[in-house]
Amino acid sequence: MSGRGPVGAAAAGHRSGIRSPRALTGRLRGDRLRPPGDGERGSATVWTVALAAVVALVGAAAVLVGAAVVARHRAGAAADLSALAVAVRAVRGDPGACATGAAVAADNGAELVGCTVGPGAVVAVEVSVPVRLGPLGLLAAGGRARAGPVPWGTGP
Repeated sequence: MSGRGPVGAAAAGHRSGIRSPRALTGRLRGDRLRPPGDGERGSATVWTVALAAVVALVGAAAVLVGAAVVARHRAGAAADLSALAVAVRAVRGDPGACATGAAVAADNGAELVGCTVGPGAVVAVEVSVPVRLGPLGLLAAGGRARAGPVPWGTGP
């Protein structure tokens, strides 16, 4: 060998079993050696950011759906209570029974949007509860209920 050492000999094409630094590490970039697969550096950061964005969107959607479900349950509860209040007044023959239902609905954060007293003092009410859904704006969740006396002879 011409005094170049094992690396110089391998680089000169000798078969001494030692590979050149270029064969061990990949491509040369300027005067630095670049390890193999260096083109993938930073891709984990991109994937992490993308996954975080997906998780944030799913979380935001879950919060909005949860708010809508809670508003729907509030509307159902307000409708049930309003219907019972109207039915109690309707059984007594009170002509202002629906006004009582409106007051009960307002006490439960709802607005009475429909009230009918049918034959036999059977009432049907419809209420609306406002729900704020962030960027979707202010929407309304509705609830309906019926109430009235049980006819004689149909109970246990």
